[in-house]
Amino acid sequence: MIFETHAHVHDAAFDADRENVLQRARDAGIGRIVTVGCDLRDSRRACEVAQQYGLEWSIGIHPHEAKDAPLDVPAAFDRAIAAAPSPPLAVGEAGLDYYYRHSVPEAQQTVMRAQIRYARARKFPVIFHHRDAFEDFVRILTEEWDGEMRGVVHCFTGNAAEATELAAFGLWLGIGGIVTFKNARALQEAVGGAGLGRIVLETDCPYLAPVPQRGRRNEPAYIVHTLETVARLLGAPPADVARATHENAEQLFRRS
Repeated sequence: MIFETHAHVHDAAFDADRENVLQRARDAGIGRIVTVGCDLRDSRRACEVAQQYGLEWSIGIHPHEAKDAPLDVPAAFDRAIAAAPSPPLAVGEAGLDYYYRHSVPEAQQTVMRAQIRYARARKFPVIFHHRDAFEDFVRILTEEWDGEMRGVVHCFTGNAAEATELAAFGLWLGIGGIVTFKNARALQEAVGGAGLGRIVLETDCPYLAPVPQRGRRNEPAYIVHTLETVARLLGAPPADVARATHENAEQLFRRS
C-alpha cells in the first residue's frame, strides 16, 4: 500500500467529484491520505473532509497566511482541536516561503517558531513548507528543533547538500511530482543520494501534477508516477519503494 503524506483533497477543486477521486486513489493502492491545513479555517475544512471520508488531517498556518495568524497560535490551535471530532495527525503546513512573500519574512518566522514550539509541547510531528528561504529555515531549526521531534519537508526540491543538511535534523523529505520533471536533475540526484531511508511520497494535489499528467489537476492516484520515478532513480522495484516509504510515513506520523 502507498501512503500519500501530503494532499489537499478538501480543496474546492475536488468539490464536484471528491468521492470519485478517492475511489481512484484506493484503486491505485493508496491506503492512507493526509489532507493538510493551511490556516485555521482551511484546517477545519480538512478535518471535516477527513472525518467524512476516513482520511487524516493536519492543522497549520502556511507561511503565505502568517500575516493573518492569531496572536496566540497555541491557544487558537487548542480551541480548534478541542472542537474537532478527531485529533490532527500533525502540525502544518508550517515554514517559510520567500518566493511569493505574501507575508513578510518576520511574520513567517514568528509563526513558524510558534508552530514548532506547539508541536514540541504536544508531541506532534511537523509538516514543513520551504521555498527560497533555506538559510533562515535552517537557522530556525537549529534554534527551535528538538532532536526527539519528527517532521517532513514537504515538496522537497533542493539539492543533495540541502538534503543532507535537513537529514541531520532527522527530517524526512516529501517527494512529489516535481521529481518526474526533466529539468529536476538536482532533485533527482538528491533522491538518489538520500536513498529510501529518509523519503516519503506525496502529491500536494491539486497542485504539481507529475509527468505524464503535468498541466492537469493533480490527484492522489497520480502518486504512482512519482513512485515509479523514485524507483527508477534508486534502482529498486516499485513495490519495495512503496513498502519502504509507507513504513517511513508510519514512523513519521506515529501517534506519540
